Amino acid sequence: MKSKPDQPLKKRALKIFEILDKVYPGADMALNFSNNWQLLVATILSAQCTDKRVNLITADLFRDYPELSDYLDMKPEKLIKYIRSAGFYNNKAKNILGSARMLQDSFQGEVPRNMKDILRLPGVARKTANVVLGNAYGVFEGIAVDTHVRRLSIRLGLSKEKTPVKIEKDLMLLFPQNKWFRLTYLLIEHGRAICQARKTECEKCQLLEICPQIGLKI
Repeated sequence: MKSKPDQPLKKRALKIFEILDKVYPGADMALNFSNNWQLLVATILSAQCTDKRVNLITADLFRDYPELSDYLDMKPEKLIKYIRSAGFYNNKAKNILGSARMLQDSFQGEVPRNMKDILRLPGVARKTANVVLGNAYGVFEGIAVDTHVRRLSIRLGLSKEKTPVKIEKDLMLLFPQNKWFRLTYLLIEHGRAICQARKTECEKCQLLEICPQIGLKI
């Protein structure tokens, strides 16, 4: 069992949230969607693919096939024509079509509202589940850990773990549940703007005074 984080670390974590919340007031989901099914599809496509690319793909895909029912009898080849540029398109097509069928057969055509059920869908792990539950229903059962959140959690000293699931557990102990959802998007925004993977702009960083700069050569 994880031991509770010490109070100085919790205090610093909340200060990080407070600062980023002021710096990025508009931090939010970048994927475009019009219903919960589209949200699930876009999030599946976003694995190891940029949100910008996903939005280009789904602009055409959702125009032609907007509803869950459109995917129930769709052949993988047809879907792949739209999603090829997302990478890993064979697996993504299989997961999207498999999810459509499971939703229809087991969930009355609705995206589940809880972690246990949504994790049953093909290709849906905790990151995807957290994104969909939070954006679709305002349900916060965890914290979505993508590449930006993982990188910043380590650099900021919020976690010493390497895997998304373990990092998520550390973050859930540091932040109150009502901050879990927004935390993801604040860290993503900061990761894109300042604390990038290959290039950091520490001299411009609003967190510089409280950042331990773990793994960075400044």
